[in-house]
Amino acid sequence: MADFLLELLSEEIPARMQAKARNDLARLFAEALDGAGLSHGVVTAFSTPRRLALIVRDVAPETAAVSEEVKGPRTSAPPQALEGFLRKTGLSQDQLEDRDGVYFAAIDKPGQGAAAVIADAVAKIIADFPWPKSMRWGPESANGADLRWVRPLHSIVALLGAEIVAVDVAGVSAGAATFGHRFHHPGPITIGGAHDYAEKLRACHVIIDHNEREAIIRSGAARAALDMGLTLIEDEGLVVENAGLTEWPVPLLGQFDPDFLDVPREVIVLTMRTNQKYFACAGDDGGLAPAFVCTANIDANDGGAAIIDGNRKVLAARLADARFFWEQDLKVPLDEQAKKLDGIVFHEKLGTVADKVERVAKLARWLVEEGIVTSPLPLAGGAGGGPATPDNAPPTANPSRKREGNLADQAERAARLAKADLVTGMVGEFPELQGVIGGYLAAAQGEPSAVADAIRDHYKPVGQGDDVPTAPVTVAVSLADKLDTLAGFFAFEMPPTGSKDPFALRRAALGLISLIAENGLHLRVVEAFSDAQDAFAANEEESVSFGISVNHFEDFLADRLKVQQREAGVRHDLIDSVFALGGEDDLVRLLARVKALQGFVETEEGANLLAGFKRAANILKKEGWGADRHPEHGQHDGIEPAEQALTDALDAAEPKATAAIDAEDFTAAMTALASLRAPIDAFFENVKVNADDAGVRARRLALLARFRDAVNRVADFSKVEG
Repeated sequence: MADFLLELLSEEIPARMQAKARNDLARLFAEALDGAGLSHGVVTAFSTPRRLALIVRDVAPETAAVSEEVKGPRTSAPPQALEGFLRKTGLSQDQLEDRDGVYFAAIDKPGQGAAAVIADAVAKIIADFPWPKSMRWGPESANGADLRWVRPLHSIVALLGAEIVAVDVAGVSAGAATFGHRFHHPGPITIGGAHDYAEKLRACHVIIDHNEREAIIRSGAARAALDMGLTLIEDEGLVVENAGLTEWPVPLLGQFDPDFLDVPREVIVLTMRTNQKYFACAGDDGGLAPAFVCTANIDANDGGAAIIDGNRKVLAARLADARFFWEQDLKVPLDEQAKKLDGIVFHEKLGTVADKVERVAKLARWLVEEGIVTSPLPLAGGAGGGPATPDNAPPTANPSRKREGNLADQAERAARLAKADLVTGMVGEFPELQGVIGGYLAAAQGEPSAVADAIRDHYKPVGQGDDVPTAPVTVAVSLADKLDTLAGFFAFEMPPTGSKDPFALRRAALGLISLIAENGLHLRVVEAFSDAQDAFAANEEESVSFGISVNHFEDFLADRLKVQQREAGVRHDLIDSVFALGGEDDLVRLLARVKALQGFVETEEGANLLAGFKRAANILKKEGWGADRHPEHGQHDGIEPAEQALTDALDAAEPKATAAIDAEDFTAAMTALASLRAPIDAFFENVKVNADDAGVRARRLALLARFRDAVNRVADFSKVEG
């Protein structure tokens, strides 16, 4: 057994490609060895900006010898067929076996040496490697050669134990030599094998393990901030990216001019993160500090002073640009910016962004005027209710506020301004900050705080785990925005299909559900969806044609609700069972019903009642006893005690369950139904449903139907698993 080392040294590999490249290299190599029958141990891949490497432990010396059976022609086939088969197998006719008139050949294949298997695997993997983007390279690239790699390949190390595996790719021959850090040790290094690879590179200022580089950056950046009395604003994505940009990471803290803090905090953080790959820092008060942590790729003789100074100058230029955009945007009222939205197409079938704004404004006002969104909301507080001018807000953010107005006016006002920042210079430069910039501008231009907050947060929640707004104005605008998007794309038959969701409708639906559930809003979602579609209809006939999309949307909503509730431990079959009742699209009431149902069916009493229901439903189905079937009158002879007991129990339970459902006390409804458990068990134990007398049989079937229908008032129990 020997360990195998592969290193592919090239020009810089983009940081965003490295994780997938590691996984692909390990997977492809393991598949190649397994496919050849060469046994091996653990396969581990590594990456730095310049190299992709792999170590395979415990590689067997050769593949196992195998005997392969090959089916040949029939014995009655023409001689030419037999001759061709013999040439293919390299055997003579007397070495073939005749089985029922068909020739078979047993071919013994000796084991193949590990080096040969590995050489073939390396060459094929390099030729076919699935880089997201790659380039032609090598001496034949000018002639259109097909060989591609992410960047030009400089050297290959391929060592099985201490022996070089013979691989040649476009004139680059495998050897035992690589190169150290581009600046600290640019000369060649001879590697002895997998056992000393990492340590020899470390001695030459290269840390091959990406996890170790990430840990150095994570702890070093936090320590650099702490040494200055600051707190690092954690950013795991930035840790990974910096690890992909450095072979010898050295975190360094620098400072920038505090005057730039009059630019919105998010702009400063995004400028540092996106353009410069810097970490931001916070002061004791949680506000943004005029400091940054960059990650150098060398151990500088001056402790990094020159590096910090150079980065500070570059950042100052970036922040000056950001401040220019901010100051220019401040001069234009959001009302004026909003007028430009009629020049931006939202979708060719759904009109311009200005058209969308008009629809959303009307929907937001309607949500308030119908009492669906009220002030305060049942669960108000938390996300969405904070100040519109967070840390480092510009001095212009505190003029006298415009007249507050009532909740409906505020919701409509916020909706009309919510998309205005799409045409600002700041959002043009930083598209990720749409909404956020609008909130800052609204605050600076004197809009009521509730309006500014709503503009800032109306895209939320963006995904699972995102804050769910609870401020009433924000909720109204966010809900209207998502409802309008869903109604429009479904109206024109553009729902998500399979894994494709180009308009992020699944995300919009999840956001819609979260807003409703977290805030306890009693909104008839499907009904509101249908009404929202009317805004897209050019005529009455088109409005009628949208009808089929409502059914599609209801199914889509049920699926999204199951996804959204999965993390809360809510069973999907119970959601289906409540949706199956039909007409229940108040998600707050629906979820309350589902949770009460889950609490019930997971008890012994509930499980037994469910078993009784399924037994009753099966009997009724077999007998063709539908909901519209009634017993014959006058058949009261021979009533069994258990039959009467079930009748009495239903007489007592049905009104209690009905009253509880009407009061939306679904736990009480379940409690009432639980009283049927013992009577239905006794009924099945003591009563013959299929009595010889047709009238008695009809009466008993009707009693079971009554039991079934009583239970189904809460949910369609036929959809409940178990």
